[in-house]
Amino acid sequence: MNKVILMGRLTRDPEVRYSAGENSSAYARYTLAVDRRFRRDGNNDQQTADFITCVVFGKGAEFAERYLRQGTKIVVTGRIQTGSYTNRDGQKVYTTDVVVEDQEFAESKAASQGQSGGYSRPAAPAAAPSPSEASAGDGFMNIPDGIDEELPFN
Repeated sequence: MNKVILMGRLTRDPEVRYSAGENSSAYARYTLAVDRRFRRDGNNDQQTADFITCVVFGKGAEFAERYLRQGTKIVVTGRIQTGSYTNRDGQKVYTTDVVVEDQEFAESKAASQGQSGGYSRPAAPAAAPSPSEASAGDGFMNIPDGIDEELPFN
């Protein structure tokens, strides 16, 4: 099985090209900076991200062209594909790419534009909420005592 799941940020805007001919299709290439989970002790100057080249075709490439920009955090699923070619100097160059099958945003647009966390708590209302509407401070509503028999999932 050849399956890859990555989450990272684009290092620059996607490079998009279209094939020639009547049935032209889009082809996009971008690089994801994927953070490593752990750092080696004492080597703080060492690279903490891997830079992975991703390739996407068709509608996915059109999506990348339209919506993805440098710094956008995305999740991609796909497969690893290796290849090789001979460059102009006659040297053999080996390549490893992720062929993207699916790509999604990993954070909100507000978070990607520099706001902290992507979730902003709404402003507190001017009037004090009633006890049944008050939250416990953890984002959940308080459930009044004695309501257990009314809940449909006991």
